[in-house]
Amino acid sequence: MTITTSSNDSLKLHSLATKMAGTLTFLLVCSLLQGALCGTFNIKMPQNINVLRGSCVTIPCSFDVESRFEKNLDDTCEAYWNDSPSFNSAIAKLKPTKDMTGDLTKKDCTTTFINTNLLQRNKYYFRLECDNAMKYTFSQAGVNISLIDDPPSPTLTPSTLEVKEGTSVSLTCSAPAPCWSHPPALRWTPNLGQSQETLQENQDKTKVKTSVMSFTASHLHHGNKISCTAVYQKQDGSPDVTAETSLTPDITYSPKNVTVSVSPSGPVPENSNVTLTCSSNANPAVENYTWYRADGDQENFIGTGTSLNIKVSIDRRRFFCKAENQIGVGRSNLTHVDVQYCETHCGFYSGVLPWVLAGVFFSVSVICAAFLCKVQKNVKPQEEDLHVTES
Repeated sequence: MTITTSSNDSLKLHSLATKMAGTLTFLLVCSLLQGALCGTFNIKMPQNINVLRGSCVTIPCSFDVESRFEKNLDDTCEAYWNDSPSFNSAIAKLKPTKDMTGDLTKKDCTTTFINTNLLQRNKYYFRLECDNAMKYTFSQAGVNISLIDDPPSPTLTPSTLEVKEGTSVSLTCSAPAPCWSHPPALRWTPNLGQSQETLQENQDKTKVKTSVMSFTASHLHHGNKISCTAVYQKQDGSPDVTAETSLTPDITYSPKNVTVSVSPSGPVPENSNVTLTCSSNANPAVENYTWYRADGDQENFIGTGTSLNIKVSIDRRRFFCKAENQIGVGRSNLTHVDVQYCETHCGFYSGVLPWVLAGVFFSVSVICAAFLCKVQKNVKPQEEDLHVTES
């Protein structure tokens, strides 16, 4: 048996298939958009919020309703919160006033609680009630409230700082701002430059306070702690609480404060030896020390090393050193050694004179000792002068 179809039947089948495909596509889009375009009840809020005891908290919140209830969103609508997904306005634990919530007619259910003592560690759900048919508890999602006594430490970006001197640096300090009307104050210690503060929004609509401090890295910053402190003001009258984060910068720089010391430090005879020592402050450490003598306008290389032993004279007594590391070179100021000028017998006086003086001192000591002994022998004891014989 042979079945034949007309062209009209083929067109009907094609039209039916097209309609079915369109319907499936529409259902798929509705499913993916989760009610954004199809007008179903839906709510968005963060999953978790840490609440500082005694401070306020803002819960970012937005919702959607079925299309048929759009006309019911008016000024009579009120927001309610409860720690159970099944409730109505009569048993709601939290009943914020209109000035505590967003514009409900625009589907903004963001709520700020000034007195967090009303909150407990629990999961809270939102309910919308209007003086009409619009009454609904959004049990699809809730927010977990955690009460904390101490705020979390701020976040520093970058968390470590290793740069070369002269580099432009920007440090960012971020701290959670659970209460939008009273965000934390951020303070830098030390304050190294200009800072800019902003209140930024996270992906889940919660907010964070940020401060960006910009400065130029200096060798003076190396090894010195930089900290950011977040100060949270409480609304219940209790003292402010703080949290701090810090880093210790590692700044690389060429040798600084290159100096030369001379030993012995006082005046020295001409043609005697002195020890010159070069020191500096550098990061990384100095790899090479080089020594130079200034002869008029000439600078003559004379040696290497941290210390140098050298003979000095009237015309050879001005020296300086250079210190070098991976970053660069530093140079000391010109150091003048105090050299005493001597005539032809300078060598004799400097070598023999001390012994001559020692001999003279010894001779004088011997003569004085002999004189004292002679004087003592010529003096009679006083007891003999006072002796009386009785008859």
